[in-house]
Amino acid sequence: MRTTVELDADTAKAVERLRREHGRGLSEAINELIRRGLNDTGDEKPFVPRSQSLGLRIDVSNVADALEILEGTDAR
Repeated sequence: MRTTVELDADTAKAVERLRREHGRGLSEAINELIRRGLNDTGDEKPFVPRSQSLGLRIDVSNVADALEILEGTDAR
């Protein structure tokens, strides 16, 4: 199927990069990128930060005091 499309600058760069790196034609590169997007299931595990209690209560409203507690007075 022949269609005219206008690519945004970022997508045009992705197409050109794929063409250069893999020697693809324009249509091949666009089709490959579309297929990648269609096949993306989104099954990646979300990032979950780990935390651990340090047994300290720190008032972070004063950053200087919080840093002094965490790093010590000699850290400056």
